Amino acid sequence: MKISDITSAIEEYAPLSLQESYDNSGMQVGDKRWEATGALLCVDVTEDIVDEAIENGINLIISHHPLLFKGIKTLTGSNYIERCIIKAASNDIAIYSAHTNMDNATKGVSCRMAEKLGLENITALAPVSGMMMKITVFVPETHADTVRSALFSAGAGMIGNYDSCSYNMAGYGTFRARQGANPYCGEIGELHHENETRIEAVFPSYKKYEVVRQMQKAHPYEEPAYDIIKLENPIKNTGAGAIGELMCPMDEVDFLERIKSVFHCGILKHSALTGKKVRRVAMCGGSGSFLIEEAIRAEADVYITAEIGYHDYFRAEGDILLVDAGHYETEQYTKDIFCDIITKKFPTFAIHYTKVGMNPVNYL
Repeated sequence: MKISDITSAIEEYAPLSLQESYDNSGMQVGDKRWEATGALLCVDVTEDIVDEAIENGINLIISHHPLLFKGIKTLTGSNYIERCIIKAASNDIAIYSAHTNMDNATKGVSCRMAEKLGLENITALAPVSGMMMKITVFVPETHADTVRSALFSAGAGMIGNYDSCSYNMAGYGTFRARQGANPYCGEIGELHHENETRIEAVFPSYKKYEVVRQMQKAHPYEEPAYDIIKLENPIKNTGAGAIGELMCPMDEVDFLERIKSVFHCGILKHSALTGKKVRRVAMCGGSGSFLIEEAIRAEADVYITAEIGYHDYFRAEGDILLVDAGHYETEQYTKDIFCDIITKKFPTFAIHYTKVGMNPVNYL
């Protein structure tokens, strides 16, 4: 099995196109064409983790945070990032990261937090928009089912919790085949009328290549007539953060204890208690102060994230309970997502969770 087989599975789940503009997800070190001997899962890459991979004969490290987040101009071993690169490259170890693309993915980092807390009706807190497209294709009635199925198999037709969604309209098309053409129907030089079905289906923009490829493969015409337009519709379950509901509302202090237990927090920081029961809960794994207003607009009773600034706590204004549960703590279950993706597709592939203590923050 190639390393590319593993990284492709991750990118199918969390496409690189979902990452933020400032990010650097993807291959950090190594060659995707190498045979994979095993994968070591972690949140951050450190020298100890590279050593762990070497000692266990593992040649692929998969992390949440990119080792190469900012550009480097020299490779002299003057800091831990450069030393990790040198050591990994010297020992033929590949390093791959899925950061904000995994944050924004359907059932990504924040969704996993929500599931761990036992929430239901989970959706993205800030759904992405501008990443949907719609294809319209005209096909002979006799091949409508075949082309429609091809579109669906390529990932078109998904709307929320529904699949195989399309709009279909009967009509007829006209064309005249010129010299050199090889028409499926009609004669060279003669105007032809064909009963056709107009099929429309939406799809995420990152699936455009495959949707078009499968449509053209299934279409009987030498030159299929189709068009693609960009949509501004938000993708309900894809985007930053997550929000869900407790089936049984909880007291605020009891819910804080649940957070502390689920995420193994050494300490919790939070704004003043509101005195309300907790039912709607929003969250964002990692540094998520930028979504506080979204959580308030969504009428969340609690917003859980990390690295909440001093002045950010004033934004609660008694309407919401802001909870800082720690950066590592809120992203630690990303390793489980990686594991689930890989084992589902490659059940016998060797996966290892790092045994190295990874949280750089310590509490007294």
